[in-house]
Amino acid sequence: MSNGPLIVQSDKTILLEVDHEQATEARHAIAAFAELERAPEHMHSYRITPLGLWNARAAGLDAEQVLDTLLRYSRFPVPHALLVDIEETMSRYGRLRLEKDPQHGLVLRTSDYPVLEEVMHAKKVKPLLGPRIDAETTVVHSAQRGALKQLLLKLGWPAEDLAGYVDGTPHPIALTESSGKDPAGWQLRPYQKVAAENFWAGGSGVVVLPCGAGKTLVGAAAMATSSTTTLILVTNTVSARQWKDELLRRTTLTAGEVGEYSGALKEVRPVTIATYQVLTMRRGGLYPHLELLNGHDWGLIIYDEVHLLPAPIFRMTADLQARRRLGLTATLVREDGREGEVFSLIGPKRYDAPWKDIEAQGYIAPADCVEVRVDLPRDERVAYAMADDADKYRLCAASETKSAVVEQLAARHAGEQLLVIGQYIDQLDELAARLQAPVIKGDTSVRERQRLFGEFRSGALQTLVVSKVANFSIDLPEASVAIQVSGSFGSRQEEAQRLGRLLRPKADGRAARFYTVVARDTLDQDYAAKRQRFLAEQGYAYTILDAKDAGKA
Repeated sequence: MSNGPLIVQSDKTILLEVDHEQATEARHAIAAFAELERAPEHMHSYRITPLGLWNARAAGLDAEQVLDTLLRYSRFPVPHALLVDIEETMSRYGRLRLEKDPQHGLVLRTSDYPVLEEVMHAKKVKPLLGPRIDAETTVVHSAQRGALKQLLLKLGWPAEDLAGYVDGTPHPIALTESSGKDPAGWQLRPYQKVAAENFWAGGSGVVVLPCGAGKTLVGAAAMATSSTTTLILVTNTVSARQWKDELLRRTTLTAGEVGEYSGALKEVRPVTIATYQVLTMRRGGLYPHLELLNGHDWGLIIYDEVHLLPAPIFRMTADLQARRRLGLTATLVREDGREGEVFSLIGPKRYDAPWKDIEAQGYIAPADCVEVRVDLPRDERVAYAMADDADKYRLCAASETKSAVVEQLAARHAGEQLLVIGQYIDQLDELAARLQAPVIKGDTSVRERQRLFGEFRSGALQTLVVSKVANFSIDLPEASVAIQVSGSFGSRQEEAQRLGRLLRPKADGRAARFYTVVARDTLDQDYAAKRQRFLAEQGYAYTILDAKDAGKA
């Protein structure tokens, strides 16, 4: 019996003692195959799931390495039944393989005849398959490659996709890296290079990097390796223009080679940057823009903020399996539990850098996370107690009592670049008026958003109030303080994005400060606890303050 930091239990949970001297290395080791579930102060709880184990297997980790990690760090003997279950679960990945056959095209092949028999007799799988070639091989309708992978994952037999990719239309793209001797030049960071190489070696998949760690450059490196026409899917028009600016600055592409396909423009060029929103617009039950972009011979498709993929894009991705696909995200968490679809349709996780590791290398800023708890006034408490369930969160999250705390915190950080972030527009309008700051929300024009973001970056504007439209893909390198007043019902992915707005390294090396103002003893506090799971998963500690101490934080 060792004195390790882990307690591994037969129900597939792992407890991690946070204060143990080996906690950090153990957390990094198990993060490759286990998902964090709860993160109170002293003991974090992880769960081993089939998807986590298959992701690890696809990334090159075998069962022996997983078992060795558990045995090495476990304080008590690891239950034998769990060790057997892990080994058997991981062995399921790759028993079915999608391959290209010179005679028959796309085929499903197995090294285990009964497994192929089992899936071929599944009602939903049958229509996707063609004639049987031999006992271990059957033809697959090539258009059903993605749909078949989804179904096989649900049946518990994830297929290894070795069928390769079409090359797409060639188009020369190169990075404009310097040798390193040019002080005005730039170079890929070591982890960006490894992330791009891991993606390319795997063919398709997801790269997970913190906000501010340069996911766009990983995309640019993949494009340079591919040197083909590329479709980039992004969350909004501002993000599309930031991608374009970055590509023009970091690659040999010219303005005439990069097109924007959004609500404002419909340019299809060798590199086309399209918004999810315009691609999912419906007319008469059809998605005309999906059809247009599906008709081009892309060699590479990049999904920015891949964890946000809307359902129609999932469907499109099922049809685009012959193209290389790169997903970029700060967190693979989906609150709707559709991570399995990302795995089967984009590909497995190819690279995942812990936020604290990137911070330790100096590439993202350290961050202090603080929860400030306020008490609802008596009349608001009564209204909350009597409200219908559907109205409770809005009542507590948008409480009037939060405004005074936000003003205190803003005064405490006067002179710093400050973001106030929230969910409810009337709350944000009131805060903007109190702070005499502009507000960016859904109906703010793209031009006005760009102007305000530009002024904020230059320092001409020091305080900016933003709704959830600024959660994603907005580059605000100078932001050093954020105050979150309301959010999307405990969404961990939102917490990742909001914290990420602060993590660009600061010129003076100081830490960022991320506040969340929470109404005590309400749903607001419950949802805050859920969001903090993300912070704990990334290694961030958070402090809890009473509102009366906010000005001294």
